[in-house]
Amino acid sequence: MYQIKTFNVIAPEGLSRFEKENYAINESDQPDAIILRSQKLHDYAFPSSVLAVARAGAGTNNIPVDACTEKGIVVFNTPGANANAVKELVLASLLMSVRPILKGAQWVQSLSGENAEEQVEANKKQFVGNELEGKRLGVIGLGSIGAMVANDAYRLGMEVMGYDPYVSVDTAWSISRRVKRATQIEEVLQTCDFITLHLPLNDKTRGMISTREFSMMKPTAQLLNFSRGEIVDVDAVLEAVTSKKLAGYVTDFADSRLLHQENIVILPHLGASTQEAEVNCAKMAARTLKRYLETGAIKYSVNFPQAEMAFQSPYRLSIIHRNIPNMLGKISAVIASLDINIDNILNRGRDEYAYTLVDVNEQDPQVIADVVEKLSAQDDIIRVRSIQYTEVPY
Repeated sequence: MYQIKTFNVIAPEGLSRFEKENYAINESDQPDAIILRSQKLHDYAFPSSVLAVARAGAGTNNIPVDACTEKGIVVFNTPGANANAVKELVLASLLMSVRPILKGAQWVQSLSGENAEEQVEANKKQFVGNELEGKRLGVIGLGSIGAMVANDAYRLGMEVMGYDPYVSVDTAWSISRRVKRATQIEEVLQTCDFITLHLPLNDKTRGMISTREFSMMKPTAQLLNFSRGEIVDVDAVLEAVTSKKLAGYVTDFADSRLLHQENIVILPHLGASTQEAEVNCAKMAARTLKRYLETGAIKYSVNFPQAEMAFQSPYRLSIIHRNIPNMLGKISAVIASLDINIDNILNRGRDEYAYTLVDVNEQDPQVIADVVEKLSAQDDIIRVRSIQYTEVPY
């Protein structure tokens, strides 16, 4: 019986994927895995039982990823599960940045008297806007969301330029050939009428849009940030907008310094706030957790490499270790010392850590327990667990 702990409200459509005969939810203070949304875990004391954490969303800055890695805890996210929700909000924000839709609607509600139609016709010129068609959009970050924004903006008639030096092969296949690829971020900053950010928050992207970048943009340009607030230097964007070096800033992340400022629109973190996105994220988080717990397979992890291998042997060993020379030799020697045959092996490395799956032709649970104990005692091996084969519908 696997124990699952939840933080935040997780959509029941996701939790229902944990079958009651194999999983218990919030019934133990020693969980095997955690599933959460925005709860901050930096001060959370992880029990030694925790094998994995799944974030029902793309960002994992609320999880102490480095600390989890050192403990052999695999951290998952759900890239793409909320992409459509964010994309739609970005497109809506683009439209509202060129048409004073909200101001116009609010003005109509302020009217009184029986001649509303006449008042509207007499005053509607104050709400004249512009069109997106023919304008150039720069998309910085071509992951799941950025690729969708780029494709749909082109369908709205915009010229689209994308920049991402790390774009994946899968994403590259999904991007329209009509989206121009920029080789340098400066090309986007200098030539685009609208710039939208779709980047993860890390040491390289924190504060990456600052005074230097604003100095390159057109004074008529508008910046949209639906990634993370910290990617944009708040003081720099405030100075750029108030000094008319930037026409406007739309963000999904509140900051007191940006409140009550003309040409700055702040949304209350609505990017993934749709019922569909919450359900999709919960389902995906549950699915990745189940696969890891039941088969050792890793997909969509932010701290360990992807590792998937067909599982048909009586037992599988899941081994997290440091990424140093001769670890496979050491692991194989320990297994051979107990006269166990290896059916299949997979090893993947990522920076300082690596992950190895070993399928063994051994059915005695005590022998398996012995090999787990011997492997766990080896230097540079962080975590070992055994998984018994069962037929699962993956």
